[in-house]
Amino acid sequence: MTQLQVTDSANLGNTAETNTGGDWRKYFGFSTDHKVIGIQYLVTTFVFYLIGGALAAAVRTELATPDSDFVSRELYNSFFTIHATIMIFLWIVPAGTGGFGNYLIPLMIGAKDMAFPKLNAVAFWMIPPGGILLLSSFFVGAAGSGWTSYPPLSLINGQAGEFIWILSVLLLGTSSILGAVNFLVTLLKMRLPGMGLHQMPLFCWAMLSVSALVLVSTPVLAGALILLSFDLVAGTAFFNPTGGGDPVVYQHMFWFYSHPAVYIMILPMFGMISDILPVHARKPIFGYRAIAYSSLAISFLGLIVWAHHMFTSGTPAWLRMFFMIATMVIAIPTGIKVFSWLATIWGGKLDLNSAMLFGMGFVSMFVIGGLSGIMLASVPVDIHVHDTYFVVAHLHYVLFGGSVFGLYAGLYHWFPKMTGRMVNETWGRIHFALTLIGFNLCFLPMHKLGLEGMPRRVAEYDPKFAGLNLMATVGAYILAVSTIPFVINAVWSWMYGPKASANPWKALTLEWMTSSPPPVENFHEEPILWTGPYDYGIDFEEEGEEKSVEELLAEVKVDVG
Repeated sequence: MTQLQVTDSANLGNTAETNTGGDWRKYFGFSTDHKVIGIQYLVTTFVFYLIGGALAAAVRTELATPDSDFVSRELYNSFFTIHATIMIFLWIVPAGTGGFGNYLIPLMIGAKDMAFPKLNAVAFWMIPPGGILLLSSFFVGAAGSGWTSYPPLSLINGQAGEFIWILSVLLLGTSSILGAVNFLVTLLKMRLPGMGLHQMPLFCWAMLSVSALVLVSTPVLAGALILLSFDLVAGTAFFNPTGGGDPVVYQHMFWFYSHPAVYIMILPMFGMISDILPVHARKPIFGYRAIAYSSLAISFLGLIVWAHHMFTSGTPAWLRMFFMIATMVIAIPTGIKVFSWLATIWGGKLDLNSAMLFGMGFVSMFVIGGLSGIMLASVPVDIHVHDTYFVVAHLHYVLFGGSVFGLYAGLYHWFPKMTGRMVNETWGRIHFALTLIGFNLCFLPMHKLGLEGMPRRVAEYDPKFAGLNLMATVGAYILAVSTIPFVINAVWSWMYGPKASANPWKALTLEWMTSSPPPVENFHEEPILWTGPYDYGIDFEEEGEEKSVEELLAEVKVDVG
């Protein structure tokens, strides 16, 4: 990295009272300001996260004992189905892409807003009705066929609830597609003059990769769900075997989206972690181009690994071999990122604040999920543990240990920029400790449960699994309690926390070179490119004299805290 970064020399000390943070009512209206929309996404999806977490607590309460003694079997099926749907389509995907993507991308590239502000607002306002529609299905018998909704089970299991589930996911998928179009155009066409692709922050590269993946894969899921709805309500037989349909075709269409969906959920967090770790380690990012291009590689390879979910669906041996190899190969660009993050923090001056703790927790927990993913890529192992709790453990180490830890890291890191206030670090560390302990206590035992043969998606099980299930349930309760200090901290800090300067972390990416929170059009005057986004500890020559980044920022009156 050579040249870049920017400075907006006017009014950098402004806080919430002097710019966009003053009027809370705008967050409840149809705003076209990307910053307002980003916060609308984050708050709305967090509410759905709490609802999904409550459903998870109910599922774990049922599983605390071997007998079905808390809820009925039918309601249990609906609980884990709606829980998974909420966590994927109403929390991780819209929070990572819609929330942080909307808030950060224009700021990071020096744009005044997204390319299509009204379309941006429309994309957000599809989220609340989609979520409400999904939850309303409990009044008519919610879907109970799992978040995969495989036929023929989904065709005979509560038609009204299944149909509402399909409508909800179609609405949420449409929102995702509209957002992807906006992100791609914004990133490719609205960068600050002089900012090339290789001067963008790595979060922007991640969002570029995610948006392309969404546009290619999501319409395939939409097609599958539309055909499934025809089978459900019109009596067609696209996937119904009793009428000559092929349910395996549905699986191919579903997983062509739903495995890339894993990367749609995790890639934004990869980008955020790549921007968080250098700031709090005070070191340049290791392997900028390797991390950037590995995001594109993951986006491409993610489209050709879907059938590893179908090793037990009669997949031919030659096809199994292809998808096994492709799945293992995708670990290479992921490993590039992990080793680059480790090299970045190695020998750094680590500031173990809440953002850094969750960032490091993300790396460690995601690695565990990634290692079990390599195991599942192997056909013999996958056949042995398919539809067991080993898969549940792997999924949650990737998507909670990865995505949710990443989301929390991002929330703590960019909270001062969004609100103009600093969070309470003591409560943040308590939140991290409870989350780490509860998460591992809940999901680590599931690896052993799966290897011993406990099937997932069952309310009753062999009493020999009772001890590990009770341990997992206690962990789930701790995980549920861990959200309390975060909610208290976020609300109290937003209202009464110490005022944040424009750049409390002394960061070099563009969003920190304007006031906290930023004005309506982000910068008070057109910013000037100055240093690279990750040039920590690098000296620059100016008129024959070497100066540090901090000295250069001081000269242009940027408040570095």
